Amino acid sequence: MRKALFIGINNYTHISPLSGCNNDAIAMASILERHATGKPNFKNHVLTSAEENLTRRMLEESIKELFSGDCNVALLYFAGHGNFDKSIEEGMLIPQDYKTSHDGIRISDILQWANEAEKIKNKVIILDCCESGAAAEARGLRGGASVIGEGMTILTACKKAQPAMEQSGHGVFTGLLLQALHGGAANVLGAITPGSLYSFVDNALGAWEQRPVFKTNVSQFIALREVPPLIPEEILRKLPDWFPEAQSVFALAPSYEPTAPSFDPEHGDIFSQLQKCNRHSLIEPVDAEHMYYAAINSTGCRLTALGAYYRELAIKGHF
Repeated sequence: MRKALFIGINNYTHISPLSGCNNDAIAMASILERHATGKPNFKNHVLTSAEENLTRRMLEESIKELFSGDCNVALLYFAGHGNFDKSIEEGMLIPQDYKTSHDGIRISDILQWANEAEKIKNKVIILDCCESGAAAEARGLRGGASVIGEGMTILTACKKAQPAMEQSGHGVFTGLLLQALHGGAANVLGAITPGSLYSFVDNALGAWEQRPVFKTNVSQFIALREVPPLIPEEILRKLPDWFPEAQSVFALAPSYEPTAPSFDPEHGDIFSQLQKCNRHSLIEPVDAEHMYYAAINSTGCRLTALGAYYRELAIKGHF
């Protein structure tokens, strides 16, 4: 129910070559093919200039095929040259046989094909190319207003007037995406969403570097990849039991600490789970620097704002 098309172009016939785009397409396809547990994720089709002559006609046909049929998620990834054609106010993806502006693939056409795919619930477009931030800008509207169809998410390497840089065999943008997909952008439950991908990349790039762009029109984020949760779900489901109210304090005592003479193994098992929540910022000790001192001094622990959020999700049965 998930399919993805990955395009990477290093070798251009009439313009300067690139060095990391083939690697980027292959690496992105490899990591999104399966979740971290080995469970199948996306059914992939990979096109690179190392093995194919990626003409405009071929790429347009492949993209149209991606956004056809019936599936839950269709994802397009492109790494190569891109530009914003000011004469027609259009963002372009540049195929391998590009000669003039007439040979580019209009991003607006890609968005139209995606928007017309009514049987595909979620459409995700990721562009690692120069000036890609022009995607989904409505021509002729003051301020470059964004028009994005329902179920559409667009993530680009840079703003409309910026270059997308390469470094160490990968695009800078894609290198960060790969780190994020390996787990850097996962939430407590292990889900990596388009929003968390953007947040990871956004925080990694400084104000003087290329700035990623994120545009979306969805009612709910999907998980693009899943990694093992930071805290097992069975522990998260206990939060409402430990904390009947969001402001409750869970009373601790020396019997919870394994080094104390009064240690109780049952208390120790609970304390171990509470400490795991503490390590991932869901719980904090009360009037103590560490959970150890909260137990030894018989104070307690309480939920953080993040912990209160996951307590509420547990009450609603979201996991």
